[in-house]
Amino acid sequence: MELQSLKNRFDLIGDDPQFLRALQVAEQVASTDMSVLVMGESGVGKESIPQIIHYSSPRKHQKYIAVNCGAIPEGTMESELFGHVRGSFTGANENRKGYFEVADGGTIFLDEVGELSAESQKRLLRVLESGEFYKVGSSTVQKTDVRVIAATNVDLMGAIRQKKFREDLYYRLNQIPITLPPLRERRGDILLLFRKFSVDCADRYNMPPVSLTRDAQAVLMSYRWPGNIRQLKNIVEQITVLEPSREIDAETLKTYIPDQGEDLHPVISANPGQDGFINDKEVIYKMIYSLKQEVDAIKQKISAGGLPQSPQHQNIQVSPETQPSARNNVIVVEQTNTEDPADLSIEAMYKERIMEVLRKYPRNRKAASEELGISERTLYRKIKEYGIDLKKKKK
Repeated sequence: MELQSLKNRFDLIGDDPQFLRALQVAEQVASTDMSVLVMGESGVGKESIPQIIHYSSPRKHQKYIAVNCGAIPEGTMESELFGHVRGSFTGANENRKGYFEVADGGTIFLDEVGELSAESQKRLLRVLESGEFYKVGSSTVQKTDVRVIAATNVDLMGAIRQKKFREDLYYRLNQIPITLPPLRERRGDILLLFRKFSVDCADRYNMPPVSLTRDAQAVLMSYRWPGNIRQLKNIVEQITVLEPSREIDAETLKTYIPDQGEDLHPVISANPGQDGFINDKEVIYKMIYSLKQEVDAIKQKISAGGLPQSPQHQNIQVSPETQPSARNNVIVVEQTNTEDPADLSIEAMYKERIMEVLRKYPRNRKAASEELGISERTLYRKIKEYGIDLKKKKK
């Protein structure tokens, strides 16, 4: 398959030689059963490589399971990977299949493999060498045919020297190494990625995409991007939702990019605000994100006849506490005389949200600030800035 077709198939953007080489190697090894170790900093898109390998391989019709080893508690890792038998530990009320049993014939992607405990590393090595494993609490050997692709953002050779990672496991995983470059080494792809994320976000929220002036493009290109592609995508989405203008100049762009320091390390940037809390724009962004989803859903329901279009339902406000989720796709609306939140300005919406939370917690500033996602100091500053009268009774 040509690289352009491969990029189109997996929705990938970029022409950097290092990036293209990584895609080429992934495609070349897909037809084999060799283990692959994907290396790169957080946020570079390592999860795309195992997907390319699996769905381009003879195993593509079998299970593909992605496991974040850093997100599973150490005490349950072996049970998650290899399963357990009933009564093997407190809470094991029934037999359970592990990922290696479920994915038999398919592919397992072990992200953050450097976080595995010594015992889990030992068990993983045995599976890689012989295809054999034991369920926790069982003495019966089971067989599995699974292709393993691992990824890490840490220096595994350094971990080996510190006796934190098995050297034999490292070489067994690293049959085929694939390294994805950080975004700062893909300067030619930065503007391409910005345009893609801008169009994707604009389509999602039914608004025009944003563009950058020449000065803003220079700022974008000169930034170090410690959080890599993930950080760039987050910033593009914030700008698309928050900025009224569709053309972004350098000064506006700088307000979304953290100050660069000489000792920045390649980690995901959360753009923290005062006292370690997220800043005001993050709060507004989250609020608009959820409100717009809910307002659009309500409008669709009205158009479909799901809600009566009588005058008392023409102005509605979505309760922030009842955001739709995968588990509860119910939207609760309350009749109000205020204007549609979609028509409010960003600042007015932010003020309304603060007042709503203050009414909810009239004597607990700490609880109010936590729900808003800001510090108490920032909350007091906003109360003063917006001239909110805390003593005024609600009519």
